[in-house]
Amino acid sequence: MHQLTTVEAVHEEGSVLFTATDPYGDLEEIVVVPCEDGVEAWVNVCTHEQQRFDTGRGVPMREGQLICPRHGSLFDACSGDCDNGEAAGTTLPGVDIAERHGTVFLIDDDYDFHHEGGIDDDDGPSSTSHLQL
Repeated sequence: MHQLTTVEAVHEEGSVLFTATDPYGDLEEIVVVPCEDGVEAWVNVCTHEQQRFDTGRGVPMREGQLICPRHGSLFDACSGDCDNGEAAGTTLPGVDIAERHGTVFLIDDDYDFHHEGGIDDDDGPSSTSHLQL
């Protein structure tokens, strides 16, 4: 179990992005989004074409729905279901979280917390070279 954030922070910021290791050892981005008075967590990709919802600026949302930035499909923030656009009839892969006294924890046995932010936000080497020739 890993402490992720608070319900209040998710509601204030609109979403929280973190990276976890999936059951195959691969890094996977996960978003925590507001859902009524609580929060839900989803894998950060549209079910249609693997488009990321949060590309570094937060999840685009409208009236309790995640918006796919590529084709505009809308996913219910609480259920993950989509009933319109290219992704109609699909459901986002969910990630188990728990809320205790306003704090959100990752409790999904299939995912191990890696770091806050997206895959490219790790503290490892950047793509910018610091070599001087």
